[in-house]
Amino acid sequence: MLTRCHIQLADREFASNPHFRKFRRQLFHASLRTILEPLRAGMTVAEIVRCADGHFRRLIYGLGPYIADYPEQVLLACVVQGWCAKCTSHRTALDQGDLPWRCHAHTQALLQALDLKVLWDEYGIVGDLVVSLCSSQRLLPSVLILTSMYKPFTTGFPRADIHNMLSPDLLHQIIKGTFKDHLVTWIGQYLELKHGEVRAAAILADIDRRIAVVPSFPGLRRFPEGRGFKQWTGDDSKALMKVYLPAIAGHVPPKMVRALSAFLEFCYLVRRDVITTSTLAQIEDALARFHEHRVVFEELGVRPPDGLSLPRQHSMMHYPYLIQLFGAPNGLCSSITESKHIKAVKEPYRRSNRYEALGQMLLTNQRLDKLAASRADFTSRGMLHGSCIRAAEDDVDIWAGLGLEDEGVHDPADLIEIHAAVREDDDGGPVDGDVLGEVTLAKRQVRGFPKTTEGVADIVNTPNLPELIRRFLYVQVNNDIDFQAGGEVDLNLCPPAPTRLAVYPSALAVFYAPSDNSGVRGMKKERIRSCLSWRGGPPRHDCAFVVDDDTLPGFRGLAVVRVFLFFSFKHGNGTVYPCALVSWFVLSKNTPCEDTGMWIVEPHLDPHGLPVMSVIHLDCMLRAAHLIGVSGTSHIPRTLSYTDSLDAFSAFYVNKYADHHAHEIAF
Repeated sequence: MLTRCHIQLADREFASNPHFRKFRRQLFHASLRTILEPLRAGMTVAEIVRCADGHFRRLIYGLGPYIADYPEQVLLACVVQGWCAKCTSHRTALDQGDLPWRCHAHTQALLQALDLKVLWDEYGIVGDLVVSLCSSQRLLPSVLILTSMYKPFTTGFPRADIHNMLSPDLLHQIIKGTFKDHLVTWIGQYLELKHGEVRAAAILADIDRRIAVVPSFPGLRRFPEGRGFKQWTGDDSKALMKVYLPAIAGHVPPKMVRALSAFLEFCYLVRRDVITTSTLAQIEDALARFHEHRVVFEELGVRPPDGLSLPRQHSMMHYPYLIQLFGAPNGLCSSITESKHIKAVKEPYRRSNRYEALGQMLLTNQRLDKLAASRADFTSRGMLHGSCIRAAEDDVDIWAGLGLEDEGVHDPADLIEIHAAVREDDDGGPVDGDVLGEVTLAKRQVRGFPKTTEGVADIVNTPNLPELIRRFLYVQVNNDIDFQAGGEVDLNLCPPAPTRLAVYPSALAVFYAPSDNSGVRGMKKERIRSCLSWRGGPPRHDCAFVVDDDTLPGFRGLAVVRVFLFFSFKHGNGTVYPCALVSWFVLSKNTPCEDTGMWIVEPHLDPHGLPVMSVIHLDCMLRAAHLIGVSGTSHIPRTLSYTDSLDAFSAFYVNKYADHHAHEIAF
């Protein structure tokens, strides 16, 4: 990784001087060339290296992908702002036609045939950018010879062309560029053009309320004030992507919703860690649909004619080829370098006294490195387990806010359960393992809950719970019966219900999700909750995907349930059955929504208007599901809370954008 070159800033009088700006660009390229010069030998002469498999091989090195945002890309490629740094498309028609890629040889030929003004105006080439160095090869002002010639820093290095080296940049091109700076902004501008400033403000406020009432979900950031934060970050844009599409549906034209839907499809496909040939075909299809529907912004006057020729949106056309060239873009995103910048620069600066902070920042980084090395050493010696904070939590009332009874002080015998409660209070995250997927009950039961079946039925307000358990047992004993068909079985044929139940506050789903925040083997854990009071507040009953028909692709083989109780019991010769009391959702229609591309489900109600309930085995459950209410053109009441969202709507979108794994299974 190259460090940032320090270039002395000019006075305000000369900051916009074309000669100074030219010199600054030349110095940048000359500095990069000098930094990389010692590596040239390894690019031409083979070196014997021991590889990870233990074998020795002769290797020749080369310059790899260059991660940069758009302003730095055009600086590196000697291209004018507004032009593509990778292909020869004209700046006024970037997305029209499949034009050839830029290369050093093509640019050199143009430089010999045309003058610098034509190169700048017609081809977007900065032809007098870089310097030549004298024979001493030392970067000193006295030996720099400024020449009017096209010579990026990669010329002269074997097999290096800056136009091919520029990698895709998900953060600035897709997430913050096309989504935040373009689509979200344009939608706000459309509402003002269509409805006027006052009415548009009311609609935007309703969009904010729709975002604020989205139900809780593991790993999903909530926006209690909507999307009106002062300064956007990449994480803000990624979190808003997950809930923004249902929020605008009904307030903007269907074609505009379809444009955003196609873009989100493209975004989630290119952000996968595993991309196959079929994925590339889906990426190209989503891009074609995005180009087809985004013209609505021109048709409605949001953008002027030819106002969609934007470099960051144009970069999407290059992703299929760049993925084949470099692999999944997730490994080359500028968010990687920016996250390191936060840890190495921003956080140490905040710890300083702001006066001559550089030395203090370096000292802070040195101490953090030593602490990390010490922790690794202590852990390897078996001297350190967990953290001091975790040890201190032994003295904290861990039961507070978990919706459990018997809160307060506990005797030392309860410390084991307290540790278990701490571990089970998280929503999930990376985990190591080899299983393809499983759902298991929490390790500890709910304290103070009734033990009898009738007592549990009274607490959860389901008087027919014993009957549901009996029908469940009939399905388990008769393996040829579908679990949803158990509700039609005569109770006289069903085994007796158990007298005692063990109730749990949650279940843990573990599944393979390499594109999400996962362990070294791609495994992720996720907690599905069902409790009468979540953190001292209202009840929380999460939704989950249930495998209905594993022969059908995507969501056609799944069903959505809402969990009202996790429990287990013993039956027969001591067999333990981990179960869930659930209500069902049914499809509104047999195809996804034409505008959003998301499936819509409705609560399955009996003739009396009550939810259809049943007991299912946890083996049927796949993972948590996220539902977002379908608002249509109606406005959300100001008093509606996100905790009541699953009870307030009559139809719900199945949110396939909740995370990458949901996008892979809920299509």
